[in-house]
Amino acid sequence: MSAIVEVMEQPLSREALAQRFRDLCEDPRFANLPGKIELDAWGRIIMSPANNQHGLVQARLVELLRRSLGGAAFVEASISTNPDLRVADVAWASDEFMRAHGQETPFVVAPEICIEVALPSNSARELHEKLAAYLAVGATEAWIVYPRTKRIEFFGAAGPLPRTEFALELDRLFD
Repeated sequence: MSAIVEVMEQPLSREALAQRFRDLCEDPRFANLPGKIELDAWGRIIMSPANNQHGLVQARLVELLRRSLGGAAFVEASISTNPDLRVADVAWASDEFMRAHGQETPFVVAPEICIEVALPSNSARELHEKLAAYLAVGATEAWIVYPRTKRIEFFGAAGPLPRTEFALELDRLFD
């Protein structure tokens, strides 16, 4: 006789969390949710509604990254972090990364650049936790873009950076 499980006793493994995310992405009942989906360590859905300014900054970042660096740029890149599954607002991956990871969903290793575009509903703690999670699973840099104050914070594995180490002209991002 199999035991009846009434409650989860421990967080999901990275593999189980990734499978839950893939299942949610394919489930038509979740097709029209008004925000992006992330999962906490227990597989619970976390949603973040975005505004049009957020989307415009995402689009400009994708265009800038692709034009300047080549490779692939993503909006809403799902990444299996530890212990959560997070979705970077924008991510950039080199051709080498793409050969290794292609279209895997979620990425088990973070692309080289992972970016969060701050919303008024975000907390500084939440954003810094997400950046730390991306860096812990392979991102070279993680950024927070603040559209209202027109500034960007850059982080690497060792902490804050004065600027990105990638060859990018970010001056026109907020025009």
